[in-house]
Amino acid sequence: MLQSIRNRASSWGAKIIIGAIVVTLSLFGVESLVGLFSGGGDEVAKVNGEAITRQQVELEVQRAIRSGQVPADQERQLRRQVLDDLIDRMLIDQYVDEGGFHVSDDQLDQLIVTLPEFQDQDGRFSTELFRNRLASAGFTPVAFRQQLRVDVQRQQLQQGLAASAFSLASEAERLATLQGQQRSFRYHLLTEQDLDAAPDVSAADLESYYQAHRDDYQRPEQVKLNYVIVDRQTMAETMDVDEQALRERYAERAANAERRVSHIMVTFGDERSKEQARERLEQVRERLAQGDEFADLAEEFSDDTSTSGGGGDLGVISRGFFGEEFENAAFSLDKGQVSNIVETDNGLHLLKVTDVELPPFEELRDSLREEAALAASKDEFNERVQRLIDESFAADDLQSVADSVGVELQKSDWVSRDVNRGVLSEPGVMQAAFDKEVLEDGYNSEVIELDEDRRMVLRVAEQRPATALAFEEVEDRVRQAVLAEKRRQALMALADSRLEALRDGETPEIDWQSITGATRQNAEAPRFVAEAAFRLPAPANDDQTIYGEAVGDQGVALVALDEVSQGEVNSETVTGVSRLVERLRAQIAIAGLQEYLREEARIKRL
Repeated sequence: MLQSIRNRASSWGAKIIIGAIVVTLSLFGVESLVGLFSGGGDEVAKVNGEAITRQQVELEVQRAIRSGQVPADQERQLRRQVLDDLIDRMLIDQYVDEGGFHVSDDQLDQLIVTLPEFQDQDGRFSTELFRNRLASAGFTPVAFRQQLRVDVQRQQLQQGLAASAFSLASEAERLATLQGQQRSFRYHLLTEQDLDAAPDVSAADLESYYQAHRDDYQRPEQVKLNYVIVDRQTMAETMDVDEQALRERYAERAANAERRVSHIMVTFGDERSKEQARERLEQVRERLAQGDEFADLAEEFSDDTSTSGGGGDLGVISRGFFGEEFENAAFSLDKGQVSNIVETDNGLHLLKVTDVELPPFEELRDSLREEAALAASKDEFNERVQRLIDESFAADDLQSVADSVGVELQKSDWVSRDVNRGVLSEPGVMQAAFDKEVLEDGYNSEVIELDEDRRMVLRVAEQRPATALAFEEVEDRVRQAVLAEKRRQALMALADSRLEALRDGETPEIDWQSITGATRQNAEAPRFVAEAAFRLPAPANDDQTIYGEAVGDQGVALVALDEVSQGEVNSETVTGVSRLVERLRAQIAIAGLQEYLREEARIKRL
């Protein structure tokens, strides 16, 4: 979290403390932050009795998509992984809480005031900087402290595991030597063309393999589903929106758009009275009227030393985090305008809006139309959802429900519990499909809330139990598996034969690929080949070549190791390797802890 602040907080105008929080705000509004931290929303899983909400899953999914980490067309597949990650995170947090990891309020205060992101040009903590940077990301101080406390507690656990993992000096030196080692070798990938004849597959081979691997050819329990979806987005696409409605929405956005603001602040109290402060700002107003630059006057007159050197720039501000008078003045200005004198608890101010973060109307036309159409469809959407709830409860089918609600009845092909694409893969859907009342008793499901704009009801049309697939259904798959296995065995036998000849001093004609000065990190050869080359013993002298073979998923290869040179070792390298090993051991310990916690936990996916 804090690293994200450091990466993006190069000026007062930095908009992001945590990129994910910005996504949260843009998608769901400020209220979503409250839901995020309070655990509100529909539950999709429970971990030792503690809920994970649908909203949390959706936020994580949208973060990944908005950040470019995952293509939008993989959104459905992403949800399962997101839920798994949230479960792991919650298990760690619960372990931290139960383990007595503690961060006091004083420790948080000390950490916050020492963070450079919240310090002014003199290196002192600035409350104004703190609040403004949090405000720019939609973070309240309370919410920020809550998240910071969780981060620090997780760090305590990780640091404790890391401290328990250590390596001896001799081990570190040996590993550093191995890490820097270079090897020159040759390799030849054996292919089917190297064989005298293609492997022969008989009917008996197929039958034998099928019988030995029947568990690999199981068809899970499956159902065919009928379902209806009330989709507000789809409804909005058919809504008529006039130009006046678009203009009104644009005006609303303009009135609340974030603004980049500069100020000139004059304090009053011990050194000067309020009237003297006002007179000083009146002088500034006169100078502005004469054509002086606001930035120059800020440097000359402003008592806010943290911003005066930068022309009084306060960065980008949002509503809801400054005093009423300050905000009323700032958000009443257009770009380039200067306010009247504004009084706050800190003093008197002149404000200038240097930028309004709002694209032109035409650039926003499509999003404004979508926004207006969604708003216009709200009542009809709610009515349809209520009708869906009422009629699906007692109906003996879904076609009549679809007709009444005014949506299409959709039908699936055979699907199992682990369907991984489309709407059926979304949280809660297959759970409802395999619910006893739906699967065995033949009822319609309860209304499933897919997200805030979609509701679904489903019904099982057909079902079939788990069973082993007949040989005839999987014969092609079995044949490919047997062929691959026989080919692999034939190549391994050929490799053994050629390897024996090479070790006996023979020189069979082989098209070698040469690799010079390879390291473990960069070998320019298939990984399984490089790993085999680095497992071979070093040649005893310059004239000796060590032969071996490599077998991996990518194939079978002959390997000829010609030369090994030891890497250079210095104290910096040894220290780096030692730290790397400790980190890896700590990661292994954390992974082991997570596996243990999963085994011991009561995890229920809803």
